[in-house]
Amino acid sequence: MLVYTLRRFISMLFTLFIIATLTFFLVHALPGGPYKNPEKLTPEIKQLFDRKYGLDKPVAVQYVMYLENLLQGNLGYSFKYENQTVDEIIARSFPVSAQIGLQALLVGLPVGLLFGILAALYRARALDFGLVFLAVLGVSIPSFVLAGFLQYIFGVKLRVLPVALWGGFEYSILPSLSLAVGVIALVTRLMRTSMLDVLGADFLRTAVAKGLSRRTVIWRHALRNALLPIVTIFGVLVVDLITGSIIIEQIFSVPGIGQHYVTSINNNDYTLVMGLTIFYSLLFVLAIFFTDIAYGLVDPRIRIAGRKE
Repeated sequence: MLVYTLRRFISMLFTLFIIATLTFFLVHALPGGPYKNPEKLTPEIKQLFDRKYGLDKPVAVQYVMYLENLLQGNLGYSFKYENQTVDEIIARSFPVSAQIGLQALLVGLPVGLLFGILAALYRARALDFGLVFLAVLGVSIPSFVLAGFLQYIFGVKLRVLPVALWGGFEYSILPSLSLAVGVIALVTRLMRTSMLDVLGADFLRTAVAKGLSRRTVIWRHALRNALLPIVTIFGVLVVDLITGSIIIEQIFSVPGIGQHYVTSINNNDYTLVMGLTIFYSLLFVLAIFFTDIAYGLVDPRIRIAGRKE
Protein backbone atom coordinates (compact mmCIF):
# COMPACT_ATOMS: atom_id res chain seq x y z
CA MET A 1 0.00 0.00 0.00
CA LEU A 2 2.92 2.33 0.74
CA VAL A 3 4.37 1.90 -2.76
CA TYR A 4 0.94 2.45 -4.31
CA THR A 5 0.43 5.66 -2.28
CA LEU A 6 3.92 6.95 -3.10
CA ARG A 7 3.39 6.38 -6.83
CA ARG A 8 0.10 8.28 -6.73
CA PHE A 9 1.68 11.14 -4.75
CA ILE A 10 4.54 11.57 -7.23
CA SER A 11 2.03 11.48 -10.08
CA MET A 12 0.01 14.19 -8.32
CA LEU A 13 3.04 16.47 -7.95
CA PHE A 14 4.01 15.99 -11.59
CA THR A 15 0.46 16.79 -12.72
CA LEU A 16 0.43 20.00 -10.67
CA PHE A 17 3.76 21.04 -12.16
CA ILE A 18 2.49 20.51 -15.72
CA ILE A 19 -0.72 22.43 -14.97
CA ALA A 20 1.19 25.31 -13.38
CA THR A 21 3.57 25.52 -16.34
CA LEU A 22 0.82 25.39 -18.96
CA THR A 23 -1.24 27.95 -17.07
CA PHE A 24 1.65 30.40 -16.88
CA PHE A 25 2.58 30.30 -20.56
CA LEU A 26 -1.01 30.19 -21.84
CA VAL A 27 -1.99 33.22 -19.79
CA HIS A 28 1.09 35.14 -20.93
CA ALA A 29 0.27 34.25 -24.53
CA LEU A 30 -3.14 35.94 -24.33
CA PRO A 31 -3.44 38.99 -26.60
CA GLY A 32 -3.77 42.43 -25.10
CA GLY A 33 -1.60 41.96 -22.03
CA PRO A 34 -2.78 42.33 -18.43
CA TYR A 35 -4.04 45.89 -18.93
CA LYS A 36 -7.59 46.17 -20.22
CA ASN A 37 -7.12 49.67 -21.66
CA PRO A 38 -3.35 50.04 -22.18
CA GLU A 39 -3.79 53.03 -24.46
CA LYS A 40 -5.03 55.07 -21.50
CA LEU A 41 -1.84 54.47 -19.53
CA THR A 42 1.12 56.78 -19.81
CA PRO A 43 4.51 55.11 -20.38
CA GLU A 44 5.56 56.08 -16.87
CA ILE A 45 2.48 54.53 -15.24
CA LYS A 46 2.79 51.37 -17.33
CA GLN A 47 6.45 51.05 -16.40
CA LEU A 48 5.53 51.45 -12.74
CA PHE A 49 2.91 48.71 -12.95
CA ASP A 50 5.27 46.41 -14.88
CA ARG A 51 7.88 46.83 -12.17
CA LYS A 52 5.33 46.22 -9.39
CA TYR A 53 4.12 42.94 -10.90
CA GLY A 54 7.47 41.82 -12.27
CA LEU A 55 6.35 42.14 -15.90
CA ASP A 56 9.47 44.13 -16.82
CA LYS A 57 11.57 40.96 -16.47
CA PRO A 58 12.09 38.28 -19.17
CA VAL A 59 9.40 35.60 -19.35
CA ALA A 60 11.85 32.91 -18.23
CA VAL A 61 12.67 34.91 -15.08
CA GLN A 62 8.97 35.52 -14.44
CA TYR A 63 8.36 31.78 -14.74
CA VAL A 64 11.03 30.91 -12.17
CA MET A 65 9.68 33.58 -9.79
CA TYR A 66 6.18 32.23 -10.35
CA LEU A 67 7.21 28.69 -9.37
CA GLU A 68 9.11 29.97 -6.33
CA ASN A 69 6.06 31.91 -5.15
CA LEU A 70 3.84 28.88 -5.68
CA LEU A 71 6.07 26.75 -3.46
CA GLN A 72 5.70 29.43 -0.76
CA GLY A 73 1.92 29.57 -1.17
CA ASN A 74 2.10 33.09 -2.56
CA LEU A 75 -0.25 33.59 -5.53
CA GLY A 76 0.59 37.27 -5.96
CA TYR A 77 -1.45 40.48 -6.09
CA SER A 78 -4.57 40.91 -8.20
CA PHE A 79 -4.43 43.45 -11.04
CA LYS A 80 -8.08 44.45 -10.63
CA TYR A 81 -8.51 44.46 -6.85
CA GLU A 82 -6.02 47.01 -5.64
CA ASN A 83 -3.73 45.93 -2.79
CA GLN A 84 -5.51 42.56 -2.48
CA THR A 85 -3.67 39.30 -2.86
CA VAL A 86 -5.13 36.34 -4.73
CA ASP A 87 -4.88 34.37 -1.49
CA GLU A 88 -7.15 36.91 0.23
CA ILE A 89 -9.69 36.81 -2.60
CA ILE A 90 -9.81 33.00 -2.46
CA ALA A 91 -10.10 33.03 1.33
CA ARG A 92 -13.05 35.41 1.07
CA SER A 93 -14.95 33.79 -1.82
CA PHE A 94 -14.23 30.07 -1.40
CA PRO A 95 -16.33 29.64 1.81
CA VAL A 96 -19.34 31.04 -0.05
CA SER A 97 -18.98 28.54 -2.92
CA ALA A 98 -18.19 25.74 -0.47
CA GLN A 99 -21.35 26.41 1.54
CA ILE A 100 -23.57 26.19 -1.53
CA GLY A 101 -21.76 23.12 -2.84
CA LEU A 102 -21.83 21.19 0.44
CA GLN A 103 -25.54 21.93 0.90
CA ALA A 104 -26.18 20.64 -2.62
CA LEU A 105 -24.16 17.51 -1.82
CA LEU A 106 -26.00 16.87 1.46
CA VAL A 107 -29.30 16.97 -0.41
CA GLY A 108 -28.29 15.39 -3.71
CA LEU A 109 -26.16 12.43 -2.59
CA PRO A 110 -28.57 10.61 -0.23
CA VAL A 111 -31.58 11.31 -2.47
CA GLY A 112 -29.68 10.09 -5.54
CA LEU A 113 -28.53 6.93 -3.75
CA LEU A 114 -32.05 6.18 -2.58
CA PHE A 115 -33.56 6.75 -6.03
CA GLY A 116 -30.87 4.61 -7.68
CA ILE A 117 -31.39 1.71 -5.27
CA LEU A 118 -35.18 1.81 -5.61
CA ALA A 119 -34.97 2.00 -9.41
CA ALA A 120 -32.74 -1.09 -9.48
CA LEU A 121 -34.84 -3.09 -7.02
CA TYR A 122 -38.04 -2.31 -8.94
CA ARG A 123 -36.54 -2.66 -12.39
CA ALA A 124 -38.94 -2.45 -15.36
CA ARG A 125 -41.77 -1.32 -13.09
CA ALA A 126 -43.57 1.99 -12.82
CA LEU A 127 -41.30 3.25 -10.03
CA ASP A 128 -38.19 2.48 -12.09
CA PHE A 129 -39.56 4.24 -15.18
CA GLY A 130 -40.57 7.27 -13.13
CA LEU A 131 -37.22 7.65 -11.36
CA VAL A 132 -35.23 7.12 -14.56
CA PHE A 133 -37.39 9.73 -16.30
CA LEU A 134 -36.72 12.22 -13.51
CA ALA A 135 -32.98 11.49 -13.66
CA VAL A 136 -32.86 12.01 -17.42
CA LEU A 137 -34.88 15.20 -17.01
CA GLY A 138 -32.47 16.46 -14.35
CA VAL A 139 -29.50 15.88 -16.62
CA SER A 140 -31.20 17.36 -19.69
CA ILE A 141 -32.43 20.65 -18.24
CA PRO A 142 -29.71 23.35 -18.45
CA SER A 143 -28.75 24.77 -15.07
CA PHE A 144 -29.64 28.33 -16.05
CA VAL A 145 -33.16 27.23 -17.04
CA LEU A 146 -33.63 25.38 -13.74
CA ALA A 147 -32.24 28.33 -11.77
CA GLY A 148 -34.61 30.75 -13.52
CA PHE A 149 -37.55 28.44 -12.85
CA LEU A 150 -36.72 28.22 -9.14
CA GLN A 151 -36.31 31.99 -8.94
CA TYR A 152 -39.70 32.52 -10.56
CA ILE A 153 -41.58 29.99 -8.39
CA PHE A 154 -40.02 30.62 -4.97
CA GLY A 155 -38.89 34.22 -5.38
CA VAL A 156 -41.50 35.87 -7.58
CA LYS A 157 -44.74 33.86 -7.21
CA LEU A 158 -44.48 32.49 -3.68
CA ARG A 159 -42.12 35.19 -2.33
CA VAL A 160 -40.65 32.84 0.25
CA LEU A 161 -36.98 33.01 -0.77
CA PRO A 162 -34.70 35.77 -2.08
CA VAL A 163 -34.15 35.75 -5.83
CA ALA A 164 -30.48 36.75 -5.81
CA LEU A 165 -27.60 38.45 -3.94
CA TRP A 166 -25.98 37.10 -0.78
CA GLY A 167 -26.87 37.44 2.88
CA GLY A 168 -28.01 34.82 5.38
CA PHE A 169 -28.74 31.13 4.98
CA GLU A 170 -31.94 31.76 3.01
CA TYR A 171 -29.89 33.25 0.15
CA SER A 172 -28.07 29.94 -0.33
CA ILE A 173 -31.15 27.70 -0.64
CA LEU A 174 -32.06 28.29 -4.29
CA PRO A 175 -28.45 28.09 -5.59
CA SER A 176 -27.96 24.88 -3.61
CA LEU A 177 -31.17 23.34 -4.96
CA SER A 178 -30.14 24.27 -8.51
CA LEU A 179 -26.91 22.30 -8.04
CA ALA A 180 -28.53 19.47 -6.09
CA VAL A 181 -30.84 18.51 -8.97
CA GLY A 182 -27.84 17.67 -11.15
CA VAL A 183 -26.26 15.65 -8.34
CA ILE A 184 -29.47 13.66 -7.80
CA ALA A 185 -29.73 12.88 -11.51
CA LEU A 186 -26.09 11.81 -11.82
CA VAL A 187 -26.02 9.63 -8.69
CA THR A 188 -29.39 8.05 -9.48
CA ARG A 189 -28.29 6.87 -12.92
CA LEU A 190 -24.88 5.70 -11.71
CA MET A 191 -26.26 3.89 -8.65
CA ARG A 192 -29.03 2.18 -10.64
CA THR A 193 -26.57 0.86 -13.23
CA SER A 194 -24.10 -0.32 -10.59
CA MET A 195 -26.80 -1.93 -8.46
CA LEU A 196 -28.20 -3.84 -11.44
CA ASP A 197 -24.73 -5.17 -12.29
CA VAL A 198 -24.16 -6.35 -8.72
CA LEU A 199 -27.61 -7.91 -8.37
CA GLY A 200 -26.81 -10.18 -11.31
CA ALA A 201 -23.45 -11.29 -9.92
CA ASP A 202 -22.71 -14.92 -9.04
CA PHE A 203 -21.72 -14.23 -5.43
CA LEU A 204 -25.23 -12.92 -4.70
CA ARG A 205 -26.79 -16.09 -6.10
CA THR A 206 -24.47 -18.04 -3.83
CA ALA A 207 -25.55 -15.95 -0.84
CA VAL A 208 -29.21 -16.59 -1.64
CA ALA A 209 -28.51 -20.32 -2.07
CA LYS A 210 -26.98 -20.37 1.42
CA GLY A 211 -30.30 -19.23 2.84
CA LEU A 212 -29.58 -15.56 3.53
CA SER A 213 -32.63 -13.33 3.52
CA ARG A 214 -33.25 -10.96 0.62
CA ARG A 215 -32.79 -7.94 2.90
CA THR A 216 -29.41 -9.20 4.10
CA VAL A 217 -28.24 -9.96 0.58
CA ILE A 218 -29.24 -6.54 -0.72
CA TRP A 219 -28.17 -4.26 2.12
CA ARG A 220 -25.10 -6.11 3.36
CA HIS A 221 -23.62 -7.55 0.17
CA ALA A 222 -25.09 -5.89 -2.92
CA LEU A 223 -25.13 -2.31 -1.65
CA ARG A 224 -21.55 -2.34 -0.42
CA ASN A 225 -20.23 -3.48 -3.80
CA ALA A 226 -22.56 -1.19 -5.74
CA LEU A 227 -21.15 1.84 -3.92
CA LEU A 228 -17.68 1.44 -5.45
CA PRO A 229 -18.46 3.58 -8.55
CA ILE A 230 -19.85 6.28 -6.24
CA VAL A 231 -16.58 6.25 -4.31
CA THR A 232 -14.76 6.78 -7.61
CA ILE A 233 -16.59 10.00 -8.45
CA PHE A 234 -17.16 11.24 -4.91
CA GLY A 235 -13.95 13.22 -4.52
CA VAL A 236 -14.20 14.97 -7.87
CA LEU A 237 -17.92 15.60 -7.31
CA VAL A 238 -17.25 17.28 -3.97
CA VAL A 239 -14.54 19.52 -5.42
CA ASP A 240 -16.70 20.36 -8.43
CA LEU A 241 -19.49 21.50 -6.12
CA ILE A 242 -17.50 23.40 -3.51
CA THR A 243 -15.46 25.35 -6.06
CA GLY A 244 -18.63 26.94 -7.34
CA SER A 245 -20.71 26.83 -10.48
CA ILE A 246 -19.88 29.76 -12.72
CA ILE A 247 -23.39 29.86 -14.25
CA ILE A 248 -25.26 29.47 -10.94
CA GLU A 249 -23.15 32.09 -9.20
CA GLN A 250 -23.70 34.52 -12.06
CA ILE A 251 -27.48 34.00 -12.07
CA PHE A 252 -27.88 34.36 -8.31
CA SER A 253 -25.20 37.09 -7.96
CA VAL A 254 -23.29 34.96 -5.48
CA PRO A 255 -19.84 36.38 -4.59
CA GLY A 256 -18.21 32.98 -4.89
CA ILE A 257 -15.02 31.78 -6.47
CA GLY A 258 -16.69 30.97 -9.79
CA GLN A 259 -17.82 34.56 -10.28
CA HIS A 260 -14.30 35.84 -9.53
CA TYR A 261 -12.98 33.46 -12.18
CA VAL A 262 -15.23 34.99 -14.84
CA THR A 263 -14.34 38.52 -13.71
CA SER A 264 -10.62 37.80 -13.79
CA ILE A 265 -10.82 36.54 -17.39
CA ASN A 266 -12.88 39.53 -18.52
CA ASN A 267 -10.41 41.92 -16.91
CA ASN A 268 -7.22 40.19 -18.06
CA ASP A 269 -6.26 39.75 -14.41
CA TYR A 270 -3.23 37.51 -15.00
CA THR A 271 -2.44 36.71 -11.40
CA LEU A 272 -6.04 36.00 -10.41
CA VAL A 273 -6.61 33.76 -13.45
CA MET A 274 -3.44 31.78 -12.71
CA GLY A 275 -4.10 31.66 -8.97
CA LEU A 276 -7.66 30.41 -9.32
CA THR A 277 -6.63 27.87 -11.96
CA ILE A 278 -3.93 26.50 -9.65
CA PHE A 279 -6.38 26.45 -6.74
CA TYR A 280 -8.97 24.55 -8.79
CA SER A 281 -6.33 22.14 -10.04
CA LEU A 282 -4.91 21.52 -6.59
CA LEU A 283 -8.30 20.61 -5.19
CA PHE A 284 -9.13 18.33 -8.10
CA VAL A 285 -5.76 16.56 -8.01
CA LEU A 286 -6.02 16.09 -4.24
CA ALA A 287 -9.54 14.71 -4.66
CA ILE A 288 -8.37 12.21 -7.27
CA PHE A 289 -5.37 11.28 -5.09
CA PHE A 290 -7.46 10.54 -1.98
CA THR A 291 -10.10 8.78 -4.10
CA ASP A 292 -7.39 6.50 -5.50
CA ILE A 293 -6.15 5.76 -1.98
CA ALA A 294 -9.68 5.05 -0.72
CA TYR A 295 -10.39 2.86 -3.73
CA GLY A 296 -7.15 0.97 -3.13
CA LEU A 297 -8.19 0.31 0.47
CA VAL A 298 -11.64 -0.89 -0.56
CA ASP A 299 -10.52 -2.99 -3.52
CA PRO A 300 -7.13 -4.78 -3.08
CA ARG A 301 -7.05 -5.57 -6.82
CA ILE A 302 -6.24 -1.91 -7.47
CA ARG A 303 -3.12 -2.09 -5.30
CA ILE A 304 -2.00 -5.32 -6.94
CA ALA A 305 -2.43 -3.84 -10.41
CA GLY A 306 -0.46 -0.78 -9.30
CA ARG A 307 2.48 -2.93 -8.16
CA LYS A 308 2.57 -4.71 -11.53
CA GLU A 309 2.80 -1.46 -13.53
